[in-house]
Amino acid sequence: MSQEPDSVLVESAVNGDGDSFTELCRRYYAAMVAIAHSIIGDKHLAEDAAQLAFAKAAVKLPQLRKKDGFAGWIAAISRNAARNMLRTTKRVHCIEDSPAAAESGEDASSDAVRKALGKLAASAKEVIYLRFYDGMSYEQISAVLGISEQAINGRLRRAKRKLAEQLKREGFGEVRI
Repeated sequence: MSQEPDSVLVESAVNGDGDSFTELCRRYYAAMVAIAHSIIGDKHLAEDAAQLAFAKAAVKLPQLRKKDGFAGWIAAISRNAARNMLRTTKRVHCIEDSPAAAESGEDASSDAVRKALGKLAASAKEVIYLRFYDGMSYEQISAVLGISEQAINGRLRRAKRKLAEQLKREGFGEVRI
């Protein structure tokens, strides 16, 4: 079943095949966590947001018009779930406020990178998280975000350049990207 295109899995899931929806979840869960993490800034809350997104998708799956557009559709639901969760909790997880960061003994460079990431535009942060935190290929990111691989390459180059500039301002000298 894992070789089936998304459109076939979506159609099967709409017709009551739970295994098909499970396969869709397996394919895209890590990417949805990365997308939510780029918005919320907390891995555990991002996992909650991704799970919420899949729960909403399970209910609304029959409404999906373009059966081959599942990846982009679930990405939009994940973004909205993460934004809603952020609004509901009424707190932005800053690295200084994160007990997990303090307990893990993160060094100054990790702290500086997280702060610099927090200053990126949402679209740039999203591709950084998908590529480097989730390890997705350009082709996979393209499928999830619905943009070309060239656009992904451009976003990544600009994001890395901005990260390097921010880290230089923080006193880390020249940073190779």
